[in-house]
Amino acid sequence: MTQKLTNVFDRIFLTITQDQENQWIHTDWFGYLTEENIKTGALAYTKAVRESGYSCVLNDTSHVVGGWDHSIDWVVNEWSPQAANAGIKHFALITTPESFAESTASNFFSTITAFRVKVFGNMDAARQWLRQYSLDNNSI
Repeated sequence: MTQKLTNVFDRIFLTITQDQENQWIHTDWFGYLTEENIKTGALAYTKAVRESGYSCVLNDTSHVVGGWDHSIDWVVNEWSPQAANAGIKHFALITTPESFAESTASNFFSTITAFRVKVFGNMDAARQWLRQYSLDNNSI
């Protein structure tokens, strides 16, 4: 099942998929993200984590245009404790190297302490890393 969130222009800015085969929540972000989009999206997939019982998130920001520094304080100080409380333990963040979004991802990676975050430049490496913590390993 995939949930699609749209912006004020009725364009999809986030899809949230419960990947039952891999036992994680897969998010895919698109376009330029406003602070409102980030808050709405992050809370929506946090809810999906809580409801699924999974502890892993595959978060793809490779289709994001621009950075999201405008939201990093909220993400670090407000969202991350909520996300950890919802069950997130391992978070694979995919970004496009040398992009503005990658710069923000590095800030995110270096400041989140509520759960383990690793940044990747491609989907295959992210999936491989995350699989060691999902697939019936959710208690790790």
